[in-house]
Amino acid sequence: MRIGITGHSNLVPECVDAVHAAIREVLHEETAGGSSLIGVTCLAPGADQVFARVVLELGGKVEVVLPASDYRGKIKPDGVAEYDELIAKADVVSVLPFMLSGRQAYVAANERMLASVELLVAVWDGGPAGGRGGTGEVVEHARASGVPVVVVWPEGARRG
Repeated sequence: MRIGITGHSNLVPECVDAVHAAIREVLHEETAGGSSLIGVTCLAPGADQVFARVVLELGGKVEVVLPASDYRGKIKPDGVAEYDELIAKADVVSVLPFMLSGRQAYVAANERMLASVELLVAVWDGGPAGGRGGTGEVVEHARASGVPVVVVWPEGARRG
C-alpha cells in the first residue's frame, strides 16, 4: 500500500514519541493484511521524518519527493544529520524542477505525493493551513481528490 504523509514540521520534542507510536499504529493497521508498505514523503523535519523512520522500522520502503534542488539547504543545521540518514535509506528520490524551495515548490511536491498514494496520514492539529502548501491545505486537497485521510494527533501532541 502506498501511504503519504503531511504534518507539522514544528512538533515539540516531548511529543515525538507519542506521534511516532500513533503513526506506527496506523501503518500497522493499514498493512495488517500483508500488503507491502511504501511511504511517500517530502522528508520535511517533524512529522515527515517521523513517518519515514516508522516506515523503515516496519520494513517498508521510502520514496522521497523533494520540492526543489536547494531543499537540503533549508534544513536547520541540527536536523541535517537525520535528513541525510533518512534520504540515504530511501529507495527512490525525485527532485521537482524548481531551483528554489518556496510555496510553489511545496505545493507541487504535495500534489505529486498525493497523486501517487492510496491513503494520506496527516499529523495535524486540525487548524487552518499557515499558508499555501501547509498541512491543512494538503488535507483539504486530499479529501477533494478522493484520497482517504487518517488524522493523527495523539494526546499531548503540540507544536512549537
